[in-house]
Amino acid sequence: MRALDLEYMLGLVPVILRYVPLTLGMALVAMAIALVLASLLAVIRVLKIPGLDSITAVFISFFRGTPLLVQLFLFYFGLPTLIEPLASINGVTAAIMGLTLHFSAYMAESIRGAILGVDRSQWEASQSVGMTQAQMMRRIILPQAARIAAPTLLNYFIDMIKSTSLAFTLGVTEMMGAAQKEAAGSFLYFEAFLVVAIFYWVIVEALSFVQRRMEVSLNKAYAR
Repeated sequence: MRALDLEYMLGLVPVILRYVPLTLGMALVAMAIALVLASLLAVIRVLKIPGLDSITAVFISFFRGTPLLVQLFLFYFGLPTLIEPLASINGVTAAIMGLTLHFSAYMAESIRGAILGVDRSQWEASQSVGMTQAQMMRRIILPQAARIAAPTLLNYFIDMIKSTSLAFTLGVTEMMGAAQKEAAGSFLYFEAFLVVAIFYWVIVEALSFVQRRMEVSLNKAYAR
């Protein structure tokens, strides 16, 4: 049994560190778009808009019911063969598309649950003053639902960051892709993957700390 090559691991730290911005950037862009899309899907489901409700239900079912890796391959390898303008799509764009649609399906259900969790009196009060459904959602219901859904949505962001590791299967050199390349050249697979695992661990723990602080802050504000 050989010992860990600590010198190699320390030397790998700055290499992996260079790809942290790309990893976080993909997750942030995907999260921002997914949040908007998920909110729209949730509102459609809550209001049961004819026609759109059925399409939304199928969308959510498909992206929740199929593996993310399969979805990434569909966007990167499959769609370009059917839609010519997508022939030049790069791995980063395909990864962001996959992450966005995959997680928006999960987030939509969380937001829908949060919307339905808003006290019914808030709905009735909004209607009594003559608000339209759009006004009621924008001014009254969604701001309260955001507080309920925020911790869960941050959990999805954490999962999204970890899921960016699948982007290396599309040829994207992010943290996981960089570790894979370094390991292939040195044959020190355990050390390389241990270093990248520690990077993900540190990022997730930092976000988990933010999540706990956010929950405390939101609960205090709501208690007032």
